[in-house]
Amino acid sequence: MAAQLTFLLLLAMLSALVTQILGSGVFELELHEFKNFKGLLANGELCRPECRTFFRVCLKNYQAIVSPGDCIFGTAVTPVLGTNSFRVGAGSLSTPVRLPFSFGWPGSFSLIIEAWYSPVDSNKPDLKISSFAIQRQLEVGAEWSQDVQSGQQTELRYSYRFICNENYYGDSCSKICTPRDDRFGHYTCNPDGQLSCLPGWKGEYCEEPICLKGCSETNANCSKPGECVCREGWQGTFCMECKKHPICKHGTCQQPGQCNCKEGWGGLFCDQDLNFCTHHKPCKNGATCMNTGQGSYTCTCLPGYTGVNCELEIRQCDSNPCRNRGHCTELDNGYMCTCLPGFEGTHCEHNLLTCADMPCFQGGKCHEKDNGRSYSCDCPRGYTGLNCEKRVDKCTTLPCANGGACVVLGGVRMCSCRTGFTGQRCEININKCASNPCANGGTCHDRISDYVCSCPPGYGGRNCNQLISPCPAHLCLNSGSCASVPSGTPACFCPSGFMGPRCEYIAVTLPVLPPPENQDGFQWAAVSLAVGLVALLVLLCMVVIALRHIHRQYNTERTQADAMNNLSDTQRDNLIPTSQLKNTNKKMGLEVDCGPDKTNYIHKNYHLDYNSSKDFIEPPSQEDKSHNYEKCLEDKIPLSRMYSEKPECRISTICSPRDSMYQSVFVIAEERSECVIATEV
Repeated sequence: MAAQLTFLLLLAMLSALVTQILGSGVFELELHEFKNFKGLLANGELCRPECRTFFRVCLKNYQAIVSPGDCIFGTAVTPVLGTNSFRVGAGSLSTPVRLPFSFGWPGSFSLIIEAWYSPVDSNKPDLKISSFAIQRQLEVGAEWSQDVQSGQQTELRYSYRFICNENYYGDSCSKICTPRDDRFGHYTCNPDGQLSCLPGWKGEYCEEPICLKGCSETNANCSKPGECVCREGWQGTFCMECKKHPICKHGTCQQPGQCNCKEGWGGLFCDQDLNFCTHHKPCKNGATCMNTGQGSYTCTCLPGYTGVNCELEIRQCDSNPCRNRGHCTELDNGYMCTCLPGFEGTHCEHNLLTCADMPCFQGGKCHEKDNGRSYSCDCPRGYTGLNCEKRVDKCTTLPCANGGACVVLGGVRMCSCRTGFTGQRCEININKCASNPCANGGTCHDRISDYVCSCPPGYGGRNCNQLISPCPAHLCLNSGSCASVPSGTPACFCPSGFMGPRCEYIAVTLPVLPPPENQDGFQWAAVSLAVGLVALLVLLCMVVIALRHIHRQYNTERTQADAMNNLSDTQRDNLIPTSQLKNTNKKMGLEVDCGPDKTNYIHKNYHLDYNSSKDFIEPPSQEDKSHNYEKCLEDKIPLSRMYSEKPECRISTICSPRDSMYQSVFVIAEERSECVIATEV
């Protein structure tokens, strides 16, 4: 319980602190009239010449007894407003004294107003005339609070108020409200800081538009006031009407996409007329209509009519019953033929003309028939008909074959043949291959109006006159050349060292073996053997190289180890002190390169001169060799000259156990690594 009380207390303090921090307003003070009845200072002295008066204002927190101290709410100083007694007008102080707040107004305050004398001489200090202190409760508002303060010799009339800055509202000016009219809100602010939506808007921040009155809330929406935008599947002013299926013809809907057929209609999309007779009345001329379902019907026609809808009147003259160009007339119960002169009968089938009437035209000859009741005409060439009244078409008796057309030129009929045909009636097919149009041995095939060439391998084109390479791109590898063999297929000719259909294998020389019975099997066996031998050879080479590398590494390590051992033993046994180095009767030359500019040991040859007057040294005998070797072992002859000249080098000698005329000398550096190994000859 104590923890909850503590939490609530902290929450209240935090709320009060936030309220003060977020507040924003201004305390305004208007000075109206000041009276200094005797023109005296606070100490009783007289102002000279007059009391030039200005005011200091101090605003602080509420105190029961107002005491001097920090003006925590603000302070201000006015200019000189008048002398002695005066009224503050627009010319003296055009605006009130303003003390801005950056925190919430606490509702109460303490105010100290001091009147001061400002001497004309700026070097003199300001002197106090009088002081007034008040404490008040003050609500936020635009109305001024009037007040009068009187002292022993002064009086001050003034008014004050506290107002909120723009966009700040509430009892402490701590509520912020900024009017706006954009996509984030459409509102103004009430005097208490509450949002007031603009007309046509609603919601917590007035961001929701109010749709058209009567607009369906479920079937529509809007993005601005007074709008009614239908959702998919709905229509109408208020979006209350559903949209039926797009191809529904005679139907309605209760929900979008439905197709409920009206009476007399059926089918999935209400496009089948179940009562076609009533809806359309298709039968004409008094016929009786009968529905047969699925939008179909039948018409029962009255006598004298026919057709699907009985729309056609039956006319017997339509069958042309009257002959010899007689005229047919429809009657209620049939028809009647009106014959031309010279003909008679129901259908004008009887000819009443005779040869005496000279019926034949174009000079035709008349012959009587049926005992003079009829006749016939022998027409001249080019005419025909009962009375030779028709001109004969010359092309009628000359049919042209193979699509030829008959034409008459200068009174002569002839056939105009299609390409590839000739003859009087275009009956002859011209052989297009007679001129041998196919080159390079191509075979010609005659067609109705053209020819086709079958080209040999390597040639193409209409007349086989274009050379075609049988080799596709990149067929042969390893610089092999491609050419066509007599069979017409491409083949690769491989360079030396390659083989295979595409020169893709490396050729290996093998012993010549007698050809097997199956040549193809032998070739593949030879190729497989060659590949196996090459792989085996490569494997052996790799093994040999690996063994040599291991053997060489082993010898190197062993040589280094032996050299280190020999060096240590030799240095101990063969070090010759300076006192033992001496020259024999043999002239020995030994040169050792030692110096700071030498980085490697340099091997040089030196001469042993047995006769001082000779430049040539004869080879010593076998006995001399043995003697020298033994003497070397006994005396270990030093090289004092070199040691004395190169004090920084230590000299040791190793006598060769072999019978040789050579003696090796090793110069070992004690301090520097640039001494040279020299051998003695």
